[in-house]
Amino acid sequence: MTQTAVVVDIGIGNLRSVAKALEIAGEGRVTVVRSHDPDVVRRADRVVVPGQGGFAACAEGLAGGLSQALGEAVKSGVPYLGICLGLQVLFEGSEEAPGVPGFGWMRGHVKKLAGGPGVKIPHMGWNQLDLAGGGHAGLEAAGGQGAWVYFVHSYHAVPEEPGVLRATVEYGSNRVTAAVSRDNVLGTQFHPEKSQAAGLALLAAFLRR
Repeated sequence: MTQTAVVVDIGIGNLRSVAKALEIAGEGRVTVVRSHDPDVVRRADRVVVPGQGGFAACAEGLAGGLSQALGEAVKSGVPYLGICLGLQVLFEGSEEAPGVPGFGWMRGHVKKLAGGPGVKIPHMGWNQLDLAGGGHAGLEAAGGQGAWVYFVHSYHAVPEEPGVLRATVEYGSNRVTAAVSRDNVLGTQFHPEKSQAAGLALLAAFLRR
């Protein structure tokens, strides 16, 4: 039976490229739907929350019915993939938007990357994963330790629970949180849809989970 992967549409981020990458990774076995309807999210077999832009717009766009639907789906065991802001919103809040709460599913806050000589913010381009906390099956599928993936961001999550950290990258003086997970929740600060073969392999592993 064909399963459904819902890309949550709150009007920010390159949803078309995320949906297209999921379709390619699914090889016809997964129906990809873009929706902001909480009931569609509740019925999903997989949920993907992408996001580019500001933390406030993402968190506020997901608040209310969508947040409740996502929480219900995750509690029922539906795999969740958060990309960029979709990772950051898993945490309690962000320096970028003081007073705007995230989901709080993971303890910690989102902080701005430190710049410096030769270190431009945003962090934009390819970087190599350094696995942590035992890694993750999706990251292993993407190439594991040393895999090259693509980033575009100025902020990153700083978990207060070391057990959720799955990968980092080095950028100047920053040890950047690249991926977190717990149970059926996976978040990547990098963009699988921009990470070519490595990203497609991660998405394929997520769709098979």
